[in-house]
Amino acid sequence: MELTSYPKDKIKIVLLEGLHQNSIDVFQKAGYFNIEYHTKAYPEAELIEKISDAHLVGIRSKTLITQQVLAQAPRLLAVGCYCIGVNQVDLATATQNGVAVFNSPYSNTRSVAELVIGESIMLMRRIAHKNRETHAGNWLKDAQNSYELRGKTLGIIGYGHIGSQVSVLAEALGMQILFYDIEPKMPLGNAKAVDTLSELLVNSHIVSLHVPENESTKNMIGKDELAAMRAGSILLNLSRGTVVDIEALAEVLKSGHIAGAGVDVFPEEPEAKGDKFVSLLQGLDNVLLTPHIGGSTQEAQENIGKDASLKLLSYLEKGSTIGCHTIPEISLPPQGSHRILHIHRNTAGVLSGINSLLSKYQLNIEAQYLQTRGEVGYVVMDVDGDIIKNIEQELKHLPHTIRARILY
Repeated sequence: MELTSYPKDKIKIVLLEGLHQNSIDVFQKAGYFNIEYHTKAYPEAELIEKISDAHLVGIRSKTLITQQVLAQAPRLLAVGCYCIGVNQVDLATATQNGVAVFNSPYSNTRSVAELVIGESIMLMRRIAHKNRETHAGNWLKDAQNSYELRGKTLGIIGYGHIGSQVSVLAEALGMQILFYDIEPKMPLGNAKAVDTLSELLVNSHIVSLHVPENESTKNMIGKDELAAMRAGSILLNLSRGTVVDIEALAEVLKSGHIAGAGVDVFPEEPEAKGDKFVSLLQGLDNVLLTPHIGGSTQEAQENIGKDASLKLLSYLEKGSTIGCHTIPEISLPPQGSHRILHIHRNTAGVLSGINSLLSKYQLNIEAQYLQTRGEVGYVVMDVDGDIIKNIEQELKHLPHTIRARILY
């Protein structure tokens, strides 16, 4: 079956920020070779130049897809965020423009979970301090303030995909698990849900954060919460930099109320590898600082590269929007004779107008899939009959249309 609206050699794919080779392989195996690959993020003006004629764009967290960028990319069908978050994309504008936005939220969960466990062991054994002293020539061979994880309580804030994996790994090491989440979650193993954040803080030897970045989580661990933590406990933040009040954390670490901390994310982070980094936590005893590498393993990057590219490919070739943040989600079977995609304002009468147009051209609808979300509707139709060029143009000019595309 020939691709009529978007021949493969005409599809331009732009991949930024040094994505894993897997991200390219997925497209090439499917027959797409018009791929531009860049190893860095670009400022807005340069980015617009790079993607002005692109159909698909792949980014990590440093590239900002703003309203201005989207306005200058009229051919753009979809953006793939090869990372956990999508806050680097103007989702409202992408929705208005009918641009699908995907991410890969679960591909690096194991990597983050393993680092949480590793840092827990290092901090409970005061390895950061002893490593520094040994490098300085001081032989501090003692067991003072050094503890096993076994029998200790781990408090997990945010019991999603990462938090629950941390729970399973920690239990295997003999820990007791408490978790707090704003949504009801099914506990795994011996994990127990608590009703309040304060209950978790006061009862945990280690507190690990696994929450998204939004207004409700901004500085959710501040002066009062840190004071409520068990004396001598440890705080881990491998979620988002805005979740912890860094100034307050530095104070409780200096006072000795908190025995240690592992921080992988910060309110302000350098733009690029090698840039200078400054934090109030630098130089403090028993503090592990890492440069936002929770998910930075080869396995995670391989998984993300494949997962995000497959989502983009599935949308391009089938119209599937599972995992999409801007277009209602529809899981689609293999297409019939022809497949028509129509993104529109969620307004009464749109579907009737589409069906009338198809009837005008004597196209028989073999299957029809419709989903709406908020102000946007998405309908996919498999039709049988002769597709002529002006059908697509007429679909685009129907009232309330955002974008229309004929796949085959």
